[in-house]
Amino acid sequence: MRPERADDHPGVHALHTRAFGDDGRVSRLVAELRGARAGSAPLSFVAVLDGAVVGHVLLSGCRLDAPRRIVDVLSLSPLGVLPEHQGRGIGTRLVRHALAAAEESGAPLVFLEGDPRWYRTRGFEPATPAGFRSPSLRIPEPAFQVARLSAHEPWMTGTFVYSEPFWALDCVGLRDPEA
Repeated sequence: MRPERADDHPGVHALHTRAFGDDGRVSRLVAELRGARAGSAPLSFVAVLDGAVVGHVLLSGCRLDAPRRIVDVLSLSPLGVLPEHQGRGIGTRLVRHALAAAEESGAPLVFLEGDPRWYRTRGFEPATPAGFRSPSLRIPEPAFQVARLSAHEPWMTGTFVYSEPFWALDCVGLRDPEA
């Protein structure tokens, strides 16, 4: 595990295109988030094996619309591992590394959309019962999750708001396959 460098960008792009099997939407999201204006700079990490990028995780600045004030928080998205390297603990180590970096940065909360069975064993809990509102009706409630870090205070509840690149690239929630 190490911080992502500029020379990793092509490998990260290829990794997410393969891992997500999409039209490159997630890879474009990563590129946009690297330069997005947000309350906190993105934290991006890669897993490297034999000189090749095999995993990547990105924490980007988002907001929490809390009753007292707007709070700078992080989103863990995307997390990707090359298909041939999945199931070997790389994703788990990337999440652990990302949460440690988020803690060190002073962020109070990290949000994500993902498989609750996988993420709940890696430090995340259901966000809605914890007092947070989803930013989109397209996010199934079990997928909306949060990790509360040591800077979190009890009044920090409210609506999670993604940064603009998530909305512009339609990377929020599930898309209707019929649309």
